[in-house]
Amino acid sequence: MANSFPAEWHRQSAIQITFPHEKTDWNGILDEVITCYVEIASIISKYQKLLIVCHNVEAVKRQLAAVDTSNILFREVPSNDTWARDYGAISVFENGHPAIYDFTFNGWGGKFDAALDNEITRQLYVGNTFSASVTYRDKRDFVLEGGSVESDGKGTILTTSQCLLSNHRNDKSKEKIEEYLLKTFGASRILWLNHGYLRGDDTDSHIDTLARFCDENTIAFVECNDKNDEHYEELRRMKDELASFKTIEGKPYRLIALPMADFVQDKGERLPATYANFLIMNEIVLMPFYKSAKDEPAKKQLEKAFPTRKIIGVNCLPLIKQHGSLHCITMQYPEKFF
Repeated sequence: MANSFPAEWHRQSAIQITFPHEKTDWNGILDEVITCYVEIASIISKYQKLLIVCHNVEAVKRQLAAVDTSNILFREVPSNDTWARDYGAISVFENGHPAIYDFTFNGWGGKFDAALDNEITRQLYVGNTFSASVTYRDKRDFVLEGGSVESDGKGTILTTSQCLLSNHRNDKSKEKIEEYLLKTFGASRILWLNHGYLRGDDTDSHIDTLARFCDENTIAFVECNDKNDEHYEELRRMKDELASFKTIEGKPYRLIALPMADFVQDKGERLPATYANFLIMNEIVLMPFYKSAKDEPAKKQLEKAFPTRKIIGVNCLPLIKQHGSLHCITMQYPEKFF
């Protein structure tokens, strides 16, 4: 069986989000975060089909009263929280046929309860959410979060050793994990980043907070130029690692530096704000903003990576209060899946 793991820029059929509700960790700032979700839902649904997983369809429709919902598909499924990137299905093509891979999500190494979140993908499949041609694969004997792996669509996986080699996930050797990922995704190689982190990050350095494939030859990454910032040395070493990587053709990657986001804190705690947590869609790229003077410079940098797509910034200060951002709350599905 020839598997392939499509890149995020592969032509898409839909985007999935899970709507916040009072039993999630958003409860203390529910009104604030719902406003953010409504804006994101409004933008996505103008360009592509949007799947909203929610605890109560009628309640969410009322919250979206000002939004045209004709391009939105609602599914009522219980959830612990809203991090669809990490418990959502990972899309794979098996000999060209679409399949959703349902891995275990264990709350980023047992940090949070995820029992309900772990059932969402199966419930969506059983509920005939996907196209009839889509195959469901139960991969819940392996812990894997969507935010921890990047694909260039040509056989390269980009990831971080701090996350994937955490013994709170699979407790396997690097060789065993690499063997599993290469076989599962039909990949030919894995590029491991051993450096890079963000203070306040619950994910153990997910790749989607640090460095992202923009096309098969381009990587956008977070750069810190302030020598007094605690991130300076680790991100400098990460940049050196990225500079040492080669494309499948043996050429250096085109590297596009995104500024280190301004210091964002909540209750005295530094939060993992990052401009790398953007979402690539068919015609646009949704990018997290933080009401900062760095927002526009970061956007201009990302425009270099996506000259044919419109970059749209969304205020993600509400999201970062729960230590995640825009890419973390979304999951894309390639064409043929809906």
